[in-house]
Amino acid sequence: MKNKASSLRRNLIGDKAFYSRVLTIVVPIIIQNTITNVVSLLDNVMVGRVGTLEMSAVAIDNQLLFVFSLCIFGGMAGAGIFATQFAGASDHTGVRNCFRVKLMVGFFMLAAAFTLFLALPDKLISLYLAEDTDPADAAATLGFALDYLRLMLVGLVPFTVSQAYASTLREVGETRLPMISSVVAIAVNLVFNYLLIFGKFGFPRLDVAGAAIATVLSRFVEAVIIVAFTHRNSRRFPFIKGSYGSIKVPAALMRDIMKRGMPLLVNEFLWSAGMATLSQCYSVRGLEVVAAVNISTTVANLFNVVFLSMGNAVAIMVGQNLGANEIEKAKQTAWRIITATVAASVVMGGIMAVCAPFIPQIYNTEDSVREMAKQLLLIGAFMMPILSFTHDCYFTMRSGGKTGIVFAFDSGFTWGIVVPFAFVLANFTAVPIIPLYFAVQSLEIIKGIVGFILVKKGVWVRNIINE
Repeated sequence: MKNKASSLRRNLIGDKAFYSRVLTIVVPIIIQNTITNVVSLLDNVMVGRVGTLEMSAVAIDNQLLFVFSLCIFGGMAGAGIFATQFAGASDHTGVRNCFRVKLMVGFFMLAAAFTLFLALPDKLISLYLAEDTDPADAAATLGFALDYLRLMLVGLVPFTVSQAYASTLREVGETRLPMISSVVAIAVNLVFNYLLIFGKFGFPRLDVAGAAIATVLSRFVEAVIIVAFTHRNSRRFPFIKGSYGSIKVPAALMRDIMKRGMPLLVNEFLWSAGMATLSQCYSVRGLEVVAAVNISTTVANLFNVVFLSMGNAVAIMVGQNLGANEIEKAKQTAWRIITATVAASVVMGGIMAVCAPFIPQIYNTEDSVREMAKQLLLIGAFMMPILSFTHDCYFTMRSGGKTGIVFAFDSGFTWGIVVPFAFVLANFTAVPIIPLYFAVQSLEIIKGIVGFILVKKGVWVRNIINE
């Protein structure tokens, strides 16, 4: 019995060297994500001080742009799985080919996004405007949202380039450069938000448009830094040498990436579209709900940075173990990181619960919106450990290239259970927003049980570069 308990403890709790490596990977990502979300919160507050309608407009656009960013993430993830395992095997040519595929996928997604957002912007935005919204408020919100979206489209180009570079750098173990480029960009965003939203120090007051211009400018700054530094340090990052000398990628590798990457692209699109649909379901209860959900989501993202960043550690460390054919080590690494993530989320969830009554008070909005945001934050704090567990289960299964299982686990669950459940409650019942939101979020418990079974069975364990 003691031997069994000791073995279980070894599998779930690592030694000092293990956590040292985890921290080396994850701390720069946590710093980057924390600063990003702090600035996002301040950005949200600054727009919120202009008015509730303006804040709701930006929230709607960001929900639509969130779908694009997740599609970029998913579209590049297939190549990323291979790049991580190639990095584990010290195959720089393989990493280079994966980087080329990411650029191809990224620019294809850009073309699709521009086509959709330029052709149907008003129809997409109007999905989030409840039928009983005051016509004047609805028209004003639509106008603000259209102005913001048109400007934000320009920033999708540098965002896509940055993602191709940053994700590849992380896959080869370099997490500091993406952090540094992001921190500088965030500083630019924060400064110009203040100058352009409120018209300070001689700059014009542009309100919502100012927030969009500041974000676009920061994305160009980030792209320039990360691209220039990567190419200037090609000895440290051999994959970048000759990366633009050709667009050729071995047919077999391209086929394998598409085979495993397409389900991930579709998964991220469907999952993010599912989250956008959930927001639309909540918006049926009115523009106040849109504002409250926006506040709670922005604040929760700040507290979620630890478990969201730990997903990167799972993908990098487990993927490199698999690429080096260290199968048992990969399993042990996955469970150790999952255990650490859940423990950290219990602490972060507690802190968020304590802060929930106070943070919404900094917004210039109605008391009813602040109270609603507080209740949503308390629900998020309670669910954080479960969300962290399912998040790490997702990245564990993805690291082995089992994209079919990942697809069923993530977007299959979202569209098969969560979205229909939320749609019925929102449109065919009078359940208030707080119990409705709690009921929808509680479905994550079912997903957690499924994730535990799949990870424990080891169905995800594969070395895909030697198949």
